[in-house]
Amino acid sequence: MRSLREIAIEIERECADKQWYYYAEAYVTPMKSLESLSERYYEDSAESIVMYALANLTSWRGDTARRIKAELNAMLKGVSA
Repeated sequence: MRSLREIAIEIERECADKQWYYYAEAYVTPMKSLESLSERYYEDSAESIVMYALANLTSWRGDTARRIKAELNAMLKGVSA
């Protein structure tokens, strides 16, 4: 399983030029300093950051989007289980 940092870098590379990315950027940027969902970014849990990122990436479409969203959702389910 990849780190949140690796995933965030890929999201940024794929989406940075998209107008709607502005809203997701506030959550993807903190992800770049996290390795796993067990960490914190200041007062926020990595888990909440990922959930908000996913909520703000709903406009992102395509194979890469599906793969990364599935990867993040699988990570979240692993935490909740």
